[in-house]
Amino acid sequence: MSEVNQLDTTHWPSVNQLTNPLVAHLVANAKELRVGVEKSANGATIVDAGIKHAGGLEAGRLIAEICMGGLGHVSLQTSTTFPHWPWMLSVHSNNPILSCLGSQYAGWSLAHEKFFSLGSGPGRALAGREDLFKELGYQDTAKAACLVLESEKAPPVEVIEKVSRDTGVAVENLTFILTPTRSLAGTVQIVARVLEVAMHKIHTLHFPLDHVVDGMASAPVPPPAPDFLIGMGRTNDAILFGGHAHLFVKGSDDAAAKLAKALPSNSSRDYGRPFAEVFKAVDM
Repeated sequence: MSEVNQLDTTHWPSVNQLTNPLVAHLVANAKELRVGVEKSANGATIVDAGIKHAGGLEAGRLIAEICMGGLGHVSLQTSTTFPHWPWMLSVHSNNPILSCLGSQYAGWSLAHEKFFSLGSGPGRALAGREDLFKELGYQDTAKAACLVLESEKAPPVEVIEKVSRDTGVAVENLTFILTPTRSLAGTVQIVARVLEVAMHKIHTLHFPLDHVVDGMASAPVPPPAPDFLIGMGRTNDAILFGGHAHLFVKGSDDAAAKLAKALPSNSSRDYGRPFAEVFKAVDM
């Protein structure tokens, strides 16, 4: 039995209710943020942050905070870490378990015919379709929900109806934010997963999640790419080779030392190989 079941989630807030104001701000300021807003054939709100509309850094930053369930703070800043690339992104959450694993993690598989995307964001916590939520012992309740999809196309009505059924939220109260990997907003919101990547590995290593107190991380923001695979490679390489995570944990010094040794990406046998190369090898 995983030790994550020792988590006390009784006082955890609703990630969907926390993000509602952020989603409303994104929609209300669509023109300034260079995103498009329209309704699907069945009435859901579709936000285009990189397909027909340009999006941008601020749109990506805001979408990253939406992905984190309103429990994360994302900022863009200069850095001297990489002399030939001065821009980086910084992420912090005082509830990284709920923010990163319970909301930001792209774990909900949504598919219909030729459409496929992994859903991330607070809507996941309403549906609870992943085993992870049984481990966390968390079930959100809200009348409106949002999902972020790294997709080049809007979800078909069949996927929207499925999300409505699984979340218990009326279609007209659903928002889908589309952030293609090759877009600037998509690049930012992916790199903003640097803390989530650390939390996901902590979960994989079976370190007790209730021992994680706080977390912050940073990674360089690469230029957007012309296609999906290059974009995915650049953003993941930025996290794996340029990312830094700082976690505050409780427990024994030995357990903390063991985690510090196992957590960094350079402990992987594939470390040093570009992500796109590894992905191609696995996908063949």
